[in-house]
This record gives sequence, C-alpha cells and structure tokens, in this order.
Amino acid sequence: MQSSDSPTILRSRRRDLVELAIAYGLILLVIWTPRPWQRILWPVAVIFIVAVTYRSFESLKAMGLQAVNLLRSLWVVGAALVVAALAVLLAQRLHTLHMPGSPVLFIETYAGYAIWACAQQFLLQSIFLARLLRLVPSANAAALLSALIFAIAHLPNPILTAVTLILGLASCLLFLQYRNLFALAMAHAILGIAIAVTIPGYLIHNMRVGLGYLKCVPRPVASVHPLPRLAQP
Repeated sequence: MQSSDSPTILRSRRRDLVELAIAYGLILLVIWTPRPWQRILWPVAVIFIVAVTYRSFESLKAMGLQAVNLLRSLWVVGAALVVAALAVLLAQRLHTLHMPGSPVLFIETYAGYAIWACAQQFLLQSIFLARLLRLVPSANAAALLSALIFAIAHLPNPILTAVTLILGLASCLLFLQYRNLFALAMAHAILGIAIAVTIPGYLIHNMRVGLGYLKCVPRPVASVHPLPRLAQP
C-alpha cells in the first residue's frame, strides 16, 4: 500500500524511457539542425518538455522547486562565487579576461545566459535525472548517466563538454542530497558566466555547441545566449 508521501502518478519504465529519449532527441536536433529548420524545432522541443513536465508532475518538492534545504545548500553558491573569483583573478593575470564595459552591459550580455543556465539545470535534474532514477537501480549510476548525456549535448565543444561532465555529475549528486534546484541553478549561472569572461572566444567559440560551434567565427569578446543562439550554425 502506498504511503501519503508516495508519488500520486505512477509511471512505467517504458514511459520514462520514451519521454527521456524524445526530449533528448529533440534537444540534439535543435543543436545540430541548421536554420531555418532550427527555429521550427526549438518551440517543438520546448512544448514537448513543458507537456511532459505537466503530465508527470508530482510536486514542487520532488522537483526541487521549494525552499526546503535551500539554506543548507547555499554553500554551493558560495563555492561557485569563490571559484569564479579565482578564475577572474587568474584570467586577469594571464590577460584573457574580457568583461563588458559597464554593469548595464554586463547584465544585457549575460542575463539571457543566466536564465538559460536555470533551464539547463531543470532539464538535468527534473527531466534526465528524475527518469533515470526510475530506470536504473543505482542513484549514483543515474547521476553519472545524467551527467554523461548532459555533457554529450555540449559536443563538439571540448571545454564545455569536459566541464559539464564534471559539474553535471556534482550537481546531480548534490541534488540527490538536498533536493533543491535553486542553489544549483545559481551556481550554474555563476560558473557559466565565469567561463565566458575568462576563456578566450577563440578557444571556446563564444560558448557555442553543436553545429554552431563548428561554424562559429569567434568574436573578440565572448557572449552567451539562450539555446537558439548557442546552437546556431
């Protein structure tokens, strides 16, 4: 007999696998499809993910969207700030730091990425990890698989692929411990922006992935945008 804390919606392993495969397949299609087809696939992917999230909704707590454990997990944000500060200091010493010229320009440049970082964290935890926890017997294995498919989505960018594999695994393990998405999303945004302003654009192709990485002509100042710009050819 189910307890009161059990999920109110039962899902089969087959449904979890199908939802995961379609969501991930649509994301890869958006990343690797040239325009104008990319602009068609982008809203299709968003609509599917929103529909799947609505249909499989259990509770805000299960998705990590409540204040539970927020204070306990805020050290993650602090750690991200420390790492970002050290990266900025190192980049300044190596003359690779490229900050926007004013606070207003900084916000205009990176506000879109901060929102996209939160969306990526939601995808990683609430779409990938949530289903893999039901598909594989080990929580650690689910975390590793989630990080792996998250990193593969950042190919062929070698820097972002390596970073997302390591930090993706860390964030999945932290989510399993705290079940709070807010601190992880903030840390993701902080570290992503730190990468954008400290690593030269010619090395990271202005934070592009997929087809956009292959066809990107790096700009003097790295800029980051939501997925349609990141993945554009």
